[in-house]
Amino acid sequence: MRRLSRRSLLAATTTAAAVSATPPATATAASATPAPEGTRRIRTGFERLAANGYSLLEGERVGIVTNPTGVTRDARHIVDVTHADDRVNLVAVFGPEHGFRGTAQAGGSEGRYDDPATGLPVYDTYLKSGQPLADIFTASGVDTVVFDIQDAGARFYTYIWTLYDCMDAARIAGKRFVVLDRPNPVTGRGAYGPVLHKEFATFVGREPISQAHGMTVAELARLFNGEFLAEPVPLDTVLMSGWRRSDFYDASGLPWVPPSPNMPTPDTALVYSGTCLFEGTNLSEGRGTTRPFELLGAEGIDRRWAAEAGQLGLPGVHFREAYFAPTFSKFQGRTVGGVQLHVHDRVAYDPVRTGIALLVTAKQVWSGFAWRPDNWIDKLTGSTLVRTMIDAGATADEVVAGWQDELAAFRRVRKEYLLYR
Repeated sequence: MRRLSRRSLLAATTTAAAVSATPPATATAASATPAPEGTRRIRTGFERLAANGYSLLEGERVGIVTNPTGVTRDARHIVDVTHADDRVNLVAVFGPEHGFRGTAQAGGSEGRYDDPATGLPVYDTYLKSGQPLADIFTASGVDTVVFDIQDAGARFYTYIWTLYDCMDAARIAGKRFVVLDRPNPVTGRGAYGPVLHKEFATFVGREPISQAHGMTVAELARLFNGEFLAEPVPLDTVLMSGWRRSDFYDASGLPWVPPSPNMPTPDTALVYSGTCLFEGTNLSEGRGTTRPFELLGAEGIDRRWAAEAGQLGLPGVHFREAYFAPTFSKFQGRTVGGVQLHVHDRVAYDPVRTGIALLVTAKQVWSGFAWRPDNWIDKLTGSTLVRTMIDAGATADEVVAGWQDELAAFRRVRKEYLLYR
């Protein structure tokens, strides 16, 4: 990985010290003694920005990259809030996959339109990067691009690559970039899973980070700026207060707004970094059900899969024999058999190891198992390792062992960019 000097990094990356008590980017952001359990309040980056009178945006023409998750504690959208506030000169909104207001399904966006609620121009960023995206920022007339989107904690969840692409485009266009931080819903305790190989880079993974990254979007922004962008973008990050790395989303007291149509609850995010791998197979990953990524199955699978997976003794999770009929996506309108994951100990649960174990056991018990013909599994896992090892008959533990050296190297780099305890 490319490494900037500390002097270059500090010159290019700042935090919102001017608008809050946030320490410099090289220090731990949540280092104060936490309040007792039950009294601790987590405040998002937007809350802290607003509490300081939006001074970080003073005199700037502002555009916000956001989606339905960009909400306040009382469920108002930050675009509506800032548009109504004379202290912010909000001139544009930029929508990612699924759109600014969230009307599009997976692989879709809302296009260019004027927002009926505010009259603001909404620009489409989905699948745009480099100079074309920089041209959109230039045409919008903004001085500063603000990012505020709830992540799900997995490398292949596309909003972190919207962040990356927008940072790079802002750099090209000569714009300033501000990231308003939000919790990683599945904690920031650690990084897990295989690390992307650059030759497999796509919009579900631009750069070599691990499958479950265990970082917040502000931490990722600093990582992208320090390790991956050709040159750093002028970056400010407004950090949370009160958030701990061990916190799951329910500790935040914030409303959960589905970041995408198939991420309905924080429970979905808990399993997603492992079971999304089934997108790379001919099994249903539960799209078209009320429990996407918790329900997995296909025609011809029966109780043997749940029994086989249960015998592995994977920590923190039980597997139930399940039958369901997806209303869209794979097996639409047809009843399939499979498993439902029930996470009973989310601290002990390892979503990536569990996902690999389910792939291995599905292949063992169902003769119809197949990878998608385009080898999408390689894009999701970041290399050919998982697919080729499973095809060769490797156990789940052998597959997991195959990426440990690369994961250890990523963890060392990641540690330099962590902002919370």
